[in-house]
Amino acid sequence: MLLALSCIIIFLAAIVRGFSGFGFSLLTITALSLFYPPAEIIPSIFMLELAASANLLPSIWKDIHWKSLGPLTFGCLIATPIGVWALANFPAAPMQIALSIFVLVATFLMWRGYALKTMPGTFASTLAGAASGLSNGAFGIGGPPVILFYFASPAGNLAGRASLVAFFLATDVIGLANQSVHELITWATVVQAAVYLPALLAGVWIGARSFKGTDPETFRKYVLGILAVLAVIIFVKAAMQII
Repeated sequence: MLLALSCIIIFLAAIVRGFSGFGFSLLTITALSLFYPPAEIIPSIFMLELAASANLLPSIWKDIHWKSLGPLTFGCLIATPIGVWALANFPAAPMQIALSIFVLVATFLMWRGYALKTMPGTFASTLAGAASGLSNGAFGIGGPPVILFYFASPAGNLAGRASLVAFFLATDVIGLANQSVHELITWATVVQAAVYLPALLAGVWIGARSFKGTDPETFRKYVLGILAVLAVIIFVKAAMQII
C-alpha cells in the first residue's frame, strides 16, 4: 500500500517536472518524508531527478540559454560550501522562512507584470547562481533563485524551461557525487530508484506533452503558481520546525 502511494506521489510530481522543468524534488521529499526518514529517500530522489533531466534533455537542448547557464552553475559551485557552513552554524528554519517570503513577494511582483528588460550579465548571473548554491547548501532548496532569474528575464518560456532542466542536471550530478562521498548511495537506494522510475518517466512524458500545447502566457502563470505553492510548503515546514 505504501509503495503504491509513493509511486502515485512520484507520478504526480513528475507531471509538474515535465511541464515546468522544476518542482519534483521539493514535492516528493516533502510528501515522502511523512513516511520515510529523509536519508532513505533523498539519494533515490536525486537519481530520479537525474533521470528526469536526462529524459527531457534531447527535446530541449536547442533552447538552452548557454550564455547564462555557465555563470549560474559557477556561482552555485562556489556558494554551495558556504551554504553548508551556514547549515552547520545557524538554524535552518529562519533562513527557510526568509527565502519563502522573498519568493512569494517576487512571484507576486512577476504576476503583476514585473520583468527585466534585458538579460542579466555575467556578474548578475553568477550572483543568482550563488544565491541558489547558498540555499541549496543550507537547506537543500536551490531552485527558487534560478527559477525567478529565468522567468523574470526576457529569455522566454522555452529558454527558461530548457535552461532550468540543464541547470538541475548539473546540480543533481554534483549532489549525487557528494552523497556518494558520504556513502549515502547504496544498492537499496538504486533499487528504490528503479522501482519508482516507471512512474517518473510516465509523469514526465505527460507533463512534457502538456507543455507543448500551452499558451506562453498561460505557462508563465502556471509556473508562478507552482513556485508560490512551493514557497508556501517551505514556509509551513520551517514554521513547524520552530513551533
